[in-house]
Amino acid sequence: MPVMLITGIQAAGKSSAAQAVAERLDRSVHLRGDVFRKMIVNGRASMGPADPPEEAVRQLRLRYRLAALAADGYAEAGFTVVLQDIVLGGYLTEMVAAIRTRPLYVVVLAPRPAVVGNARPSSTLPAARPPTSPATRARPSCTPTCARTRPRSGCGSTPRSRPWKRRRTSCWRGSGARDRCSALTGWCRR
Repeated sequence: MPVMLITGIQAAGKSSAAQAVAERLDRSVHLRGDVFRKMIVNGRASMGPADPPEEAVRQLRLRYRLAALAADGYAEAGFTVVLQDIVLGGYLTEMVAAIRTRPLYVVVLAPRPAVVGNARPSSTLPAARPPTSPATRARPSCTPTCARTRPRSGCGSTPRSRPWKRRRTSCWRGSGARDRCSALTGWCRR
């Protein structure tokens, strides 16, 4: 089965694009390369903006190697793999060589600087009113109040009395299930 590597700078839309592609394919995997970085509990070295430390580069190459091995493993098991990570410059050539599976498709997302500059974390988005679009009104099970009545599993937090805020992702994380209201409308209680 093929492997698709989606890369680009931070806030380019890699996660959204990779998830959307993976959801439309039969037997697919959305593999996030950053997971391998997050697995390092103690001793993690971060890449700096200019001259990164040698240990950070070593860990970055380890992350890419592990992601390539995982992608090849899923592909050998019959899954179409959508691998998403920030792989730039000469590292892209190394990553393409590390992934053995063919066909290998490489997608580089290169948004305009203004688009990336407008991307903000959900915690900084301005407060807004609950959605009142016709699509929301047409689905009684998908009203802004459904976030208040969702089960307590998932993100582990209980509903709170706070103003409605617009978020770019759903407010249900962890178990893979999603609150139907936030998944369809992007609104949730924080």
